[in-house]
Amino acid sequence: MQNGNPQQVNYAALAIQIRAWAHELGFQAVGISDTNLSAAENGLLEWLALGFHGEMDYMAKHGAKRSRPAELLPGTLRVISLRMNCAPPNTRDSWQVLAAGERAFISRYALGRDYHKVMRNRLAKLAEKISGAVAEVAEISGFEGRVFTDSAPVLEVELARKAGLGWRGKHTLLLSREQGSLFFLGEIYVNLPLPVDVPQQEHCGTCTRCVDVCPTQAIIAPYRLDARRCISYLTIELKGSIPVDLRPLIGNRIYGCDDCQLVCPWNGFAQASVEPDFAVRYGFDDVSLLELFAWDEAEFRTKLAGSAIHRIGHEQWLRNIAVALGNAAKSPSVIAALKLRAGHTSELVREHVEWALLQHASR
Repeated sequence: MQNGNPQQVNYAALAIQIRAWAHELGFQAVGISDTNLSAAENGLLEWLALGFHGEMDYMAKHGAKRSRPAELLPGTLRVISLRMNCAPPNTRDSWQVLAAGERAFISRYALGRDYHKVMRNRLAKLAEKISGAVAEVAEISGFEGRVFTDSAPVLEVELARKAGLGWRGKHTLLLSREQGSLFFLGEIYVNLPLPVDVPQQEHCGTCTRCVDVCPTQAIIAPYRLDARRCISYLTIELKGSIPVDLRPLIGNRIYGCDDCQLVCPWNGFAQASVEPDFAVRYGFDDVSLLELFAWDEAEFRTKLAGSAIHRIGHEQWLRNIAVALGNAAKSPSVIAALKLRAGHTSELVREHVEWALLQHASR
């Protein structure tokens, strides 16, 4: 990556233009940071050493490249961080769904189309605009960059914090005064010496609602997450058997968990997304567990095509729903549905169906 020509490009003016372009492309906030993540690196290495990442081997695979942007992409001088609202409008109240044990709770960010595609497309368009502006001023393009959206070894929360988009909450997610934590993050690594933004002050105070509400006590201390206990990890990232002691705590959450965000006072200020792609599909905000459990693999692939949920696959989908049905109220329809899957070709599915049936037999 070659450096742009600082003699010909007005980087302060370019930064202002980047913000304008970002808002035109549907981002609600944009900030710029340097690449010094040394303060976060020790915490990352300690977290990995303690094994809190569980089976997410990709977290450790790239080593220090996560905390050293210029090693991941040589020549990187700045990181542009962007925020896009993700809460879909007009959804069924999350607490009501969680209280209805026969319904399926799906994390609200996953109710629509896969955000990776939307974010990557918009980030690429912004990078193109930056490249064009640099080429126009410098007559030759001195710009090189790379876009990221939860797709590479990037410390996106720390970068966004440094860029002034918010502060790290005690649940480890980024928080902002304007949008709480209900947004997606994306980054563009650039080789331009753009002016950097100032980080925000923290505004969590003495509040520990997110720590206290976690169903599996995965937030073992403020700012400290043991992903191995997190329901989002258990239902999405974990490919094998869900630990037996944690299954009853999952309730009816079949894809992700929002509890720590639902109780956060700052999310009271969150605004719904205006992106059509993030709108609820197939009534996933309030759908029967039995309906979803009846899907065969073809129906799973068809209805979840273009969804973030699709990547877990049908086997893991059935595993998760089997656990939720084991936690649901006992009924003839629940027992019948589980028995229909008791002879499934997947050992993983059979194991969790057997556990669910034993749960009902013991009541």
